[in-house]
Amino acid sequence: MRLSSKFILPKLIGHRGVKNLKPENTLESITKAFDLGLECVEIDVKVSKDNIPLLLHDDTLDRTTNGSGLVCNFTFDQINHLDAGYYFYNAKTDIKVPSLRVVLDLIKKKQKYLNIELKPNKNYEELNVKNILKEINRISYDKIYFSSFDLASCIILKETEPYLQCGFLNDDNKKFNIDETIDICKKYNFFSCGINLNFFSNSTVSKFEENDIQVTVYADNNISKVQAQNLWSNNVASIFIDDPTEYN
Repeated sequence: MRLSSKFILPKLIGHRGVKNLKPENTLESITKAFDLGLECVEIDVKVSKDNIPLLLHDDTLDRTTNGSGLVCNFTFDQINHLDAGYYFYNAKTDIKVPSLRVVLDLIKKKQKYLNIELKPNKNYEELNVKNILKEINRISYDKIYFSSFDLASCIILKETEPYLQCGFLNDDNKKFNIDETIDICKKYNFFSCGINLNFFSNSTVSKFEENDIQVTVYADNNISKVQAQNLWSNNVASIFIDDPTEYN
């Protein structure tokens, strides 16, 4: 599957669906994002014990389900029987942890964009990427791009499928400063870089722009419309949003 060399990012990307409005990384959250008019959502994907890609942000089940323990220690069927909505509503729900497969089918049906953040189980980065790519190749859909804070996962993805689009996420300027991050993006042909709002500056974006690297911005809390307008005016390509209702 080939994507165009210039992948244009939507200006707003729903963060884990719309995580302030519905339980994160669920079909409910993704569907809500599209109902509110978003054209793209970001999801976190890792694999279960039986190598099935699923949507979950953390290494463990504890925060977002009524289960407990490392995701990699459970099969998808075991995880799929858990309640993925109780933590959000503080009440029993029928909301489940979805597989990547059902999400991809939904995205293709609705003709939307998808950002898959690679969330590998430690030391299983290659296995994680391999199994995710199986699902991507099955669906043959080109409105998808990848990203990760894990550099190894990004490199494995590009070495396996050079034509897929991948962005590097950098939340630690002590590990890689801006110049080093730009060098990494150029070396491995990462088309974008995600930075925390706390690290944003006009000069930083300009440096990336000079090297033909698009900049995305995320934050620990929802980014307001005023903040977003400032970011866009400084040539930030995309903003990850937890609740877009203020933008309508």
